[in-house]
Amino acid sequence: MAGAVGGGAAAQAAPTRRPDTAVSGPTVEHRTDPVGVDAARPRFGWRMRSEARGRSQGSYQILVASSPDRLTAGRADVWDSGRVRSADSVAVRYAGKALSASTRYHWTVTVWDAEGRPVGTAAPAFFETGLMSTDGLSGWDGAQWIGMKGKSPNSAGAPMLRKEAPLKNRSHVREARLYVTALGVYEAYVNGRHVTVPQDGGTTTELLPPGWTNYDARLKYLTYDVTDLVTREPDVTLAVVLGNGWYNGRISDGSTYYSEDGNALALKAKLLIRYTDGTGQTVVTGPDGGWKATDSGPYRTDDIYDGQTYDARMELPGWTARGFDDSDWSDVERVAFEDKYPDVQLLAYPGETARFMHRWDRRPQSITVATGVTGQEGSPNGKGRIVEDPARTVTDPVKAASTSVTIGSGETAVFDLGQNMVGVARYSLRGPAGAKVEFKFGEMLNDDSAGADGPQGSVYRANLRSAKATSTYLLKGERRGETHQDSLTFYGFRYVSVTATENVTITGLTGKVATSAIRETGTVTTDDPDINRLASNIRWGQRGNYLWVPTDCPQRDERLGWTGDTQVFSTTGLYNADAGVFLSHFQDTVVDSAVIYGADKAQFTGVAPGGRYNFPGGGSGWADCGVVLPWTVWQMTGDATVVERSWPALTRYLDWIREQTGDTYAGQGSLTGDWLAPQKTSAQMMSDIYYGYSARLMAQLARAIGRPAEGETYERLFGRIKQAFITKYLSTAGGTVTVRSSLGDASPIEPGADPNQKTEDNSQTALLWVLKLGFYETEAQWRTLVGLLADNIGNDAAYKAAHPNSSRVRYAENTLSVGFLGVNVLAPVLTDEGRADLAYKLLHQDALPSWLFSVKNGATTVWERWNSYSKDAGFGPVSMNSFNHYAYGAIMEWMYAYMAGIARDPDSPGFKHFVLQPHIDPTGGITQVSGSYESPYGEIRSEWALDDAGRTLVYEAVVPANSEAILRLPAVSADAVREGRTPLARVDGVRLLGHKDGVASYRLPSGQYHLTARLR
Repeated sequence: MAGAVGGGAAAQAAPTRRPDTAVSGPTVEHRTDPVGVDAARPRFGWRMRSEARGRSQGSYQILVASSPDRLTAGRADVWDSGRVRSADSVAVRYAGKALSASTRYHWTVTVWDAEGRPVGTAAPAFFETGLMSTDGLSGWDGAQWIGMKGKSPNSAGAPMLRKEAPLKNRSHVREARLYVTALGVYEAYVNGRHVTVPQDGGTTTELLPPGWTNYDARLKYLTYDVTDLVTREPDVTLAVVLGNGWYNGRISDGSTYYSEDGNALALKAKLLIRYTDGTGQTVVTGPDGGWKATDSGPYRTDDIYDGQTYDARMELPGWTARGFDDSDWSDVERVAFEDKYPDVQLLAYPGETARFMHRWDRRPQSITVATGVTGQEGSPNGKGRIVEDPARTVTDPVKAASTSVTIGSGETAVFDLGQNMVGVARYSLRGPAGAKVEFKFGEMLNDDSAGADGPQGSVYRANLRSAKATSTYLLKGERRGETHQDSLTFYGFRYVSVTATENVTITGLTGKVATSAIRETGTVTTDDPDINRLASNIRWGQRGNYLWVPTDCPQRDERLGWTGDTQVFSTTGLYNADAGVFLSHFQDTVVDSAVIYGADKAQFTGVAPGGRYNFPGGGSGWADCGVVLPWTVWQMTGDATVVERSWPALTRYLDWIREQTGDTYAGQGSLTGDWLAPQKTSAQMMSDIYYGYSARLMAQLARAIGRPAEGETYERLFGRIKQAFITKYLSTAGGTVTVRSSLGDASPIEPGADPNQKTEDNSQTALLWVLKLGFYETEAQWRTLVGLLADNIGNDAAYKAAHPNSSRVRYAENTLSVGFLGVNVLAPVLTDEGRADLAYKLLHQDALPSWLFSVKNGATTVWERWNSYSKDAGFGPVSMNSFNHYAYGAIMEWMYAYMAGIARDPDSPGFKHFVLQPHIDPTGGITQVSGSYESPYGEIRSEWALDDAGRTLVYEAVVPANSEAILRLPAVSADAVREGRTPLARVDGVRLLGHKDGVASYRLPSGQYHLTARLR
């Protein structure tokens, strides 16, 4: 099968298994053995491993050569860095000869420790350059955009393009690379085989390459090693199916490239073949190159929102392979995309593509067959309930996973896959030719509540809004059965409802999970199953919504790159998965969108890419993603490249806000505010807060890229914003402190909001941000603010009596009341302010509003609303109610950094120096936590458990080589923390920093630690 993808995985079907050496994990551009690298000065990375404590890198030497046998000092013919005195092992820039396009380079690195002793040499690795151009012309050997001649956009039938070309000498092919992109999405075949990518020791297919960008700014191409496929035949056959994707579907409505009459789909590709004698051959797309096209195949319709129709009777057997008769197919024609958008850049996709992950396949947990509806008159909502056929209904998950089920006209089979997921269904069935089977996807089953859209037990789909989300299949009547999975769309679903026009047997159905978050890097587990379920729900939400771009939801007529959702979740996302390149690529799109859609070409937008739902007004909290995201990527990865690349756009954005509001130092305004918060906060206040937050981050970012003077400028700006905020919002009248978060209305556009609900002073979100940013003047004010926050969260009878008009009176004690812009700061601020007890009480709470409310009510992903559904009240407001929305999953950042205790040091990005700060649960609800995170320097572990009736803390940690940690551990004294019988302060290499407020602090060198701490 075919191999690797642009900047992604290894180029052969099974990635190289390297020995576990003292220098390991070599990466180029943050990827292992990538192909299709366009960077002129790629970034190298590696890890040092040592069982000895305190060992760190003192110097390194990188060798780059044209072949593995030249990877020795004195023979490296591309670059020999020489011995460089540095501890750097993340994002080390190439500084050798100019790299050639479409060339494989081999490299290794040798490391010495801080004492000058050899550590080891990494096993040889490689990287391969792409076309090394941006104009879509250089390196493409004349390849042009082509589409089916005479085909009207939006007419039925997906374009299918093919070309055969003779090989010069099949037996002497040395290598073959396919470079391909599309206006739309594509499925590519070489010599009858679907082009695949390596994954988990085997191969898999991608879903909807080449992904989604602002098509009038930049496009991405992908690179595949197809050597094995090319050498199978004396000729080479390229075949491609084109789908509408994000370019020509309903999702592009409102975008600058959108056309109501439709856009012509197009392909651009180059196949490069090199022979052992040094000669080469290319096959490219062009109107005169023998390419043929048709739209009379089985792919009848496709849309991101609506699904796909596939008519198996119209299949064209063999069309992807040599010898197929395409004489009656149409010619192709040049698609004049470059004429319309001459400045578009065509670049290599820099990271992992969205692909199917076989290890996450989901099989049915139950199958219910409904033959009709009954009980309408007696049901609360008048919709009744489905009539189940007990003979065909299967509730045993083991049997359901492999049971066949036959349905006829008027009947419905409902498959429950047990997990809300994103991808497609792969189904097998038998039936007569022409029978039409519809697979409709949904996240929930209907109950008998007023919000249900059908009888109890049927699949609920009202929250999809206008999205049809239906896979339609017309059988060809194959006696042995037929199997299909959609390839030109995707769905968000747990349940699949199947109907047919004639008797059809479904012999198998599998949920195929697709994601761009393919390499997971962190775990947090506890001895509380509900918390573990929450962590699982958050992880599944990320898998589903990290699909080419970080989206808000995967199921309804939206599925957009909402920037507010992205920025609040990004730290959690980077703990969970190796998503640094994915999010950096999205940041490039955010920058493009500011120019295309932002006010004055400066304001970052609420959505990227595209123009659907991009609001032109105040965008605080969402627009600030343009600042927050590169800061977060830099902090988590230690690589400031994305900051450098974004800097001009960042400064334009801050300058633009200043131009709007001048010396008032107010924010730009906010249409969204603290989105979907149960307690309302002034949207303008949230805007002022985010202006300050962005200014503070800009000061740090400026220094990160060597701009200290600009850093001081932004520090001064932050100070002025702070003073203006205090003057306007912090009242000390009457000897009390009040955060006047009622000054102004909440979001004016929030669907489902109570129009009579007012903003309130001292709202949870306002208090949290005031504390986080230090928007107060005295220690007494600080103490009062912490008390106000604790009282609001506590929400006891006395608080309710004192605040009879507050929205809090409707909710239980110890509940949260934040929305999207408060959720990621809630638990961290509480813990930082000494109230970890409240953070844990909120974590354990399962009354509304809380994180566990959804878990208690059956969620398998995180919901958009705190009240998206309840077994008692039914469905939340249908106008905006997604059951797979990760924003509220931002609590997992706290679970990593505070509960498990693996925290960044803001002054040392990338975990070169980090903090181990486990916070035990004062409520006693959790007595054991295990956390791990694969940092840029290696795996960090932090595990704790209570022993001896809670009197002793047992703690284990791993600090990777070439890094160090500050450990903060609760203990009655410094001597109460011991390794074996030895006080930790007396262990070689460990330095005691002090003991204060019941916490002992130490500087730990790298190594493994097994400690005990006496707590009382």
